[in-house]
Amino acid sequence: MARPIRLIRGAVTVGLWTLLSRGAGFVRDVMIAGYLGTGAMADAFNVAFALPNMFRRFFAEGAFNMAFVPLYARRIDSGEDPATFARDALAGLGTVLVLFSLLGTLLMPWLVWAMASGFAGDARFDLAVDYGRITFVYILFISLVALLSGILNSHGQFTEAGMVPVLMNLMFIGAMLLADRAGWNMGLTLAWTTPVTGIVQLGFTWVAAARLGLAPAIARPRLTPEVKRLLVIAGPVVLSGGIVQINMIVGRQIASYTEGAVSWLVYADRLYQLPLGVVGIAVGTVLLPELARRLGAGDSPGGREALNRAAEFALLLTLPAAVALVVIAHPLVSVLYGRGAFGAADAEATALALAIYGAGLPAFMLHKVLQPLFYAREDTRSPFRYALVSMGLNVAIALGLGAVVGWSAAAWGTTLSAWAMAALLWRGSRRMGEAARIDARLRARLWRIALAAAIMGAVLWALALGLGGWLDQAGMRYGALALLVGIGAAVYFAAGAALGAFRPGDIGRILRRKRG
Repeated sequence: MARPIRLIRGAVTVGLWTLLSRGAGFVRDVMIAGYLGTGAMADAFNVAFALPNMFRRFFAEGAFNMAFVPLYARRIDSGEDPATFARDALAGLGTVLVLFSLLGTLLMPWLVWAMASGFAGDARFDLAVDYGRITFVYILFISLVALLSGILNSHGQFTEAGMVPVLMNLMFIGAMLLADRAGWNMGLTLAWTTPVTGIVQLGFTWVAAARLGLAPAIARPRLTPEVKRLLVIAGPVVLSGGIVQINMIVGRQIASYTEGAVSWLVYADRLYQLPLGVVGIAVGTVLLPELARRLGAGDSPGGREALNRAAEFALLLTLPAAVALVVIAHPLVSVLYGRGAFGAADAEATALALAIYGAGLPAFMLHKVLQPLFYAREDTRSPFRYALVSMGLNVAIALGLGAVVGWSAAAWGTTLSAWAMAALLWRGSRRMGEAARIDARLRARLWRIALAAAIMGAVLWALALGLGGWLDQAGMRYGALALLVGIGAAVYFAAGAALGAFRPGDIGRILRRKRG
């Protein structure tokens, strides 16, 4: 039992830092919405900022790390010189990233067109190209940060890596305040802040790893047998990540033909990414090395326990968040974003996208729980096949509904294809034996968690109607939203405790272990 508690404790640590990061990131996004609204400059920056962050899914926390972390974790346990493996991986990744950054900067007009062809012929296209040429090098720095973070996490050092995203968001907030005071162009300020934050994040992570004696040595790239093995495993994950990015591109292409729609989707994405990032990234970060160790040692019962407790912890927090995002989408958006250049029409559109994304939140969370099971077994081909099916469904939904519902088809395609991917991952995991089976505790608690979330949703819906006047008043809306969220959380946890969805003693044991 101690290992699952340590797993959840690690997830709590990562989750708390991610919560701080997402909280600061939300403040950043609220400021961007206030300064830029959803006009040409906002759409252009959102596309330019999305480009390096899209490709980082290949080189950073996506494909590369999903292949690197299990191999590195097993070398730690077996004593097979993990430092040399990390050095060679860093050299190879760094070389590829330098070349890729140069190529992407040169081809920026084509990249922008591929992301948002609806920008062609208006001011958004030229702005996006200019901003993109400034921001694209961020991929080099943040991908190296992800490699170093994977090393730290594999050694159980979650705090140092968790602090890094907080730095980025604080720097953006400071840069906007400075630009507002100095009268600088806000779009250019945001663009230039992007690579600067990458440099700072890399420096901080490198120093943290060096202090612990974990920073890889600098060396020339070599195609060693270990690196070849890494590439063989990472290949299908790269292709799978490419499919995910195609899904995103399809959505942005549809949205780019409606001015402001790219920004509506981005602002909605930021809100639903808050619970997904806090819980999903935390669980995925801790679960992958844990499963790799257990399954590598032949400990299937331990792997089953770790997977079930991770799923239970994730769904306990995700299901109520999903219900809240659907039920009170408009109050959340109007109160949190409604200021400056962000008007009532923007709030309506963003709330629609948020409700659609919220319906897919549990599916995205299941991805974070189930995918490490495949990667821990070095099975990267199955998730790739599932992603192909998901991509086809997403394209069919987005294009098919686009003529009917317009830009919101992009959000519908994302959510429905996410559920299809979750179902395929679940079905594929059935052949993995004992480690992938649902245990009695999760089976008994899952329906109770869902019922508690439904009770909370009903209360939130009634409260939102009752507080409607306060939520629209400038001097009252923040307090009214805080009251709405606070009562909803209290109702959920009270209902969950009464139904047996969780036990207060479970949380107490985790906290006592953490203090110990």
